[in-house]
Amino acid sequence: MSGETNLDLLVANMRPELRTDLYAFCLVPEAHLAEIPLTDIDVLVREHEGITLVLAEAVARRYDFDVANLFACITLQVHSSLEAVGLTAVVATRLAEQGISANVIAGYYHDHIYVAAADGAKAVEILQALP
Repeated sequence: MSGETNLDLLVANMRPELRTDLYAFCLVPEAHLAEIPLTDIDVLVREHEGITLVLAEAVARRYDFDVANLFACITLQVHSSLEAVGLTAVVATRLAEQGISANVIAGYYHDHIYVAAADGAKAVEILQALP
């Protein structure tokens, strides 16, 4: 598996980047999933109870999903291994200490942290201050 596994290097090189869009977590019935092109979906998570899509706010509005709760997305620019131990814990713990909820989704190359829209810039500052 590729990517960095050393926690100290991951934290030192994570370079958190705040995306410009805001995002909505949307629950979609499986029967309607085919109506949404893959190019409109940022994240898809299949759970026993249903399918969660993470969509950019404009896309969520286009499909008439609830956008009452919007999230900022911070992408850690370090290429973290899926086998790395502790990066998610460090990030979530540091944000939690400042009262910020972190919803972390790991991709093959990067970790993506979704925080309340109002907390986006503050969360980046907190993560940039990590040693």
